[in-house]
Amino acid sequence: MPLLTPGQFIRMLHINWVLMRHGLDDIVFTTHLFRPFRFIIYLFPWNWFRRKRKPRAVRMREALEDLGPIFIKFGQMLSTRRDLLADDIADELQRLQDNVPVFPGNQARNIIEKAFGENTDDLFESFDEQPLASASIAQVHAAVLKTGEEVIVKVLRPDILPVIKRDISLLYIIAELAARYSSQLRRLRPVEVIEEYEKTILDELDLLREAANASQLRRNFEGSNDLYVPEVYWDYVRKNVLVMERIYGTPIRDVDSLLEQNTDMERLAALGVEIFFTQVFSHNFFHADMHPGNIFVDTTDPKNPKYVAVDFGIMGTLSQTDKRYLAENFLAFFQRDYYKVAKLHVESGWVPSHTRVDEFESAIRSVCEPIFEKPLKEISFGQLLLRLFQTARRFNMEVQPQLVLLQKTLLNIEGLGRQLYPELDLWRTAKPFLEQWMEEQVGARAMLRALKDDMPYLVEKLPEMPGLIYKSLKAYADGEYHQQQLDDMRKIRQQLDRNHQRSTYVTSGSAAIIGASVIYALADSVPMILGAPVLAWLSGITGVLLVINGLKK
Repeated sequence: MPLLTPGQFIRMLHINWVLMRHGLDDIVFTTHLFRPFRFIIYLFPWNWFRRKRKPRAVRMREALEDLGPIFIKFGQMLSTRRDLLADDIADELQRLQDNVPVFPGNQARNIIEKAFGENTDDLFESFDEQPLASASIAQVHAAVLKTGEEVIVKVLRPDILPVIKRDISLLYIIAELAARYSSQLRRLRPVEVIEEYEKTILDELDLLREAANASQLRRNFEGSNDLYVPEVYWDYVRKNVLVMERIYGTPIRDVDSLLEQNTDMERLAALGVEIFFTQVFSHNFFHADMHPGNIFVDTTDPKNPKYVAVDFGIMGTLSQTDKRYLAENFLAFFQRDYYKVAKLHVESGWVPSHTRVDEFESAIRSVCEPIFEKPLKEISFGQLLLRLFQTARRFNMEVQPQLVLLQKTLLNIEGLGRQLYPELDLWRTAKPFLEQWMEEQVGARAMLRALKDDMPYLVEKLPEMPGLIYKSLKAYADGEYHQQQLDDMRKIRQQLDRNHQRSTYVTSGSAAIIGASVIYALADSVPMILGAPVLAWLSGITGVLLVINGLKK
């Protein structure tokens, strides 16, 4: 077992205490560390009498909430890995909220002043010490710049990094123990899950990265009537402090308020889907944390509502290949072309190349046919993608982090859309978009666009073309290519000869050394063999010289 520091040991005991308090004793005492003490379960008073317990998934969620911000964040991330979890646990973990206590406003002031080396009164016209919101990683305060703009100031929690590092190191220890002593947990690849979580949460600690994400997304939707991204004030951005334009809008989860404002809910639901596919397939840069807490609605024109996004710590991208295969997968799915779906997975490298396409096709069909018995408007894109990933895992599909983020975002957007407008037909909204994108990728327009992109390079190299063509033709006419081929063949033949000589010398030398060893052994056991020691010595020296000569070749 990995060695624990005293602090980690105390924290481990606290974790186990919280798990037992929430009736998760079976998890604690099935670990290698505590299995010898399983009898202790019967000493706890709460186990003396049978009582009605909450469902397992609820108890797990409540335990994570009690363990604090880092474990809450971990549970939120884990809820996106439905390829690893039972559905009831994944659904419950999605309910985790960053209900964490605020830290004092004067501490936020101190952090800001230390980051900028200036007094907050010199930086802002006003600064509200009462936070607008508080999450596991950061806290948000309202402020007004000296130039009059209303802004929000996002401040990382004080001393959050040591806490995160301590708990992540402990999670690594737990994951290693799980992988070592439980074959069932080993299949879930716990260490890789923690690695993924570590990268995600450490990225969120860098507010410069978040500011850059926000600026890029704002440029992508500049002039758009679909999505508004607040402006970043770069002069006021540091690694642990971020100042952005303050936005106003109705939280998207407040459906009653949206209805009271006569918002076109059908348009709003379809717009969310269009924004998602635009980000993924047109911009290749999508907001990967679009849960309801990060989305507001501008209802200035209720018939043409506009999305407003915040919190840009987690963004996703896809390669051109991934985008094409994903679009083709979606289209093939809804045409029930399961052979093409299976073939695409193999061609993309998402499953091993030796996978039998016919077996994979059969597995996909058995999962998807029940889904397609429903009307198209009731078919969930997110669930379809989820079932596909779960099936592909049986065929050793490697975890694709970019696809996990995509799945998470799609589930969020789809769930949100159907909450706003239950009759939303996701397929009708998405299909024209996917078909148009595929046409742009493989049609004449794609060829013209590629030619346009490469034109500056071609123009730059154009003056060299006549000379290169002349040299190539002249070399061919003069027989230089033929001569070069002959030279290459001669070099290969010489190298083969050298290799043969080296092999002969080394083999002969090794045989001489072995023979010397045999003669020397016989000389000890059969003294009548005269001159054997001398013969053995000469044979050994000869063998060594042959091997050295062979290695020099």
